[in-house]
Amino acid sequence: MDLDLPILSFLIWLPIFAAVIVLWLGSLNQAEVGKSVALAASLFTFAASILLYTGFDATTASMQFVERVAWIERFRADYYLGVDGISMPLVLLTTFLTPIVIIAGWEVIRVQPTQYFAAFLLLEGLMVGVFAALDGLLFYVFWEAMLVPMFLIIGVWGGERRIYATVKFFLYTFLGSVFMLVALIYLYLQAGSYSILDFHELPLGMFEQLMIFSAFLLAFAVKVPMWPVHTWLPDAHVEAPTGGSVILAAVLLKMGGYGFIRFSLPITPDASQALDWLMIGLSLIAIVYISFVALAQQDMKKLIAYSSIAHMGFVTLGFFVVFSVALNGNGGDGARLALQGGMVQMISHGLISGALFLCVGVMYDRLHTRQIRDYGGVVNTMPKFAALMVLFALANAGLPGTSGFVGEFFVILAAFQANLWLAFVAATTLVMGAAYTLWMIKRVVFGDITNKSVGALQDIGHREFGMLAFLALAILLIGVWPAPLVEVMEQTLGQLIEHVLQSKL
Repeated sequence: MDLDLPILSFLIWLPIFAAVIVLWLGSLNQAEVGKSVALAASLFTFAASILLYTGFDATTASMQFVERVAWIERFRADYYLGVDGISMPLVLLTTFLTPIVIIAGWEVIRVQPTQYFAAFLLLEGLMVGVFAALDGLLFYVFWEAMLVPMFLIIGVWGGERRIYATVKFFLYTFLGSVFMLVALIYLYLQAGSYSILDFHELPLGMFEQLMIFSAFLLAFAVKVPMWPVHTWLPDAHVEAPTGGSVILAAVLLKMGGYGFIRFSLPITPDASQALDWLMIGLSLIAIVYISFVALAQQDMKKLIAYSSIAHMGFVTLGFFVVFSVALNGNGGDGARLALQGGMVQMISHGLISGALFLCVGVMYDRLHTRQIRDYGGVVNTMPKFAALMVLFALANAGLPGTSGFVGEFFVILAAFQANLWLAFVAATTLVMGAAYTLWMIKRVVFGDITNKSVGALQDIGHREFGMLAFLALAILLIGVWPAPLVEVMEQTLGQLIEHVLQSKL
């Protein structure tokens, strides 16, 4: 059901307006008040997203909470918002993580704190805008504007090589997006409007689809990121502050996957089928090769960054294995399982990677090092923290009962229906994920204390325990009871499968 409220506009503009207020308070030297306003705004936004979830009708695939007013009439571009079973969980993920990021930086950020928190509020509003936009031009504006606060977060509050990392991040993502803009303009000329739903109904020829698919691929592959355009991510993660790493891994990477399922599959279904071998191949390279790269890392942040690339390979594999599943006689049910796996993996990875980066941040705030060799025996001095970090590591390795298992199991099961060897290669991530994650945990958390600094550590307090505990609860809840998440996307993914497969299968 639709609430008689512009709730999506509220979710977008409340944090943006709050960011302006926080900046104003910072100019008045009211940093503590500004921090409180930032936290309150993020909590109000999360509460509104809960209202969005409770009012969402999971029995229909139609867009809900739709808002549409004329924006640029000359180009038939509208301020057009709405959510369905694909976008709504991603909106909820965004609003859930933002208060946690603000709490994480509460005592840590001492240089220009109000600007820091304002940047995250601005980023939150723009990210919700990306997931809610139903107008192609509006989507592009949110997509590009989102780069600015993340650019500042890395460039101002990052590490020693922050300028190099943030420029590399900006250039990779911006240049890829230029091709997306070209594709959106072409689709506008064909449809007569920028409505994304109108784009879905265009009868495009194969050559047109191949060109548009390629343009979208350049934009979305960089954002995921897929091999070989992934090299910006480890640098960005290593240099970003903890909050920047959390949002970058948990939400920004998901925009690439969201782009594939919102644009590439429904707009260019024939090209998606023709090039599914390419997408599956690149996904498997990310899953296998990048896992070996992660195994060789000595920097905890870089290890988790490469782990993110490997796990996001499951997302793209799930999205593009649907054609092989359907061709092998498993039809819509197997294809739906693949898409569900990709979607659940996106949400799960957002929670798990965010939690792991927060754990690294907790240790870095105390010892100011991310090198694995500088730790050892953390469990002896920080038992509560160690218990939570081990839980997150096991979830990253795909332990049954955690959210990390659900999405990967769905995708592997779908891949098995397509091809036995494909499923076998994909399943190697369960072994490799356990190898690099648990080896890191063994060297960092367990064993004897070999460093005097580790022996002097104090366990996490209420603030740090609270933010990690909420993430742990979410990971366990999805792992034990994924039905609420799966049911939300059921109808939307079913409609997408029907649309995508009807042209040739």
